[in-house]
Amino acid sequence: MEIYESLLEAVSREYDTIALLKESERGRVSLVRHRGSGTRYIFRHFSGSGEVYQKLLGVSCRNLPQIMEVGEKNGQTVALEEYIPGDTLGEILEGGLLSAAQAKQVTRQLCGALWVLHSRGMVHRDVKPDNVILRGDEAVLIDFDAARVYKSTGQGDTQILGTTGFAAPEQYGLSQSDGRADIYAVGVLLNIMLTGEHPSRKLAKGRMGRIVQRCTMVNPEKRYRNILHLMEVL
Repeated sequence: MEIYESLLEAVSREYDTIALLKESERGRVSLVRHRGSGTRYIFRHFSGSGEVYQKLLGVSCRNLPQIMEVGEKNGQTVALEEYIPGDTLGEILEGGLLSAAQAKQVTRQLCGALWVLHSRGMVHRDVKPDNVILRGDEAVLIDFDAARVYKSTGQGDTQILGTTGFAAPEQYGLSQSDGRADIYAVGVLLNIMLTGEHPSRKLAKGRMGRIVQRCTMVNPEKRYRNILHLMEVL
């Protein structure tokens, strides 16, 4: 509770808001700049659990933004995180498709980011072009608003979140989503980088197409067993 209030106070006193990036019923995401250092950060203020952000505090991974501070109070969460400069994968794909080598590199880096989440019991649940930023030759997976902590006793997700076309079938309440839901989304994303289309409309050719097919099997049991397995295959 103290961190929640002190972070809110610090942001209002020591930071300038540069832009409102996203606003919804759950809350808002802003780009802020520290007045003293000039460093830019992402500031999130939303209703819901901050458990995912708490678990990522202090975690250092080149393919994930660093979470600097998190506070919770009465069902509200505030979080300050590293700002990642660069274009989103969605913006880059508007200019044309990626080569097989480029798509494979991006996918492997995303697998590395997802392994950090999965190894800590978390599922991202919203892997898509707009949630991947290319910082030079590094792919960074952002936005944990739909992420959740996997509960071994759960029967289904408490909230149906994700993006149509990328969300695995189990994210629509058929069963509880685990790391294999992210594998499904990564398969869709890989196909879009190579063809510009969802695999249900146009499948990538050759070995890449076979990898996409296995990632996007309706039955999670038929996908790669974990994100490291997919990374090794790539």
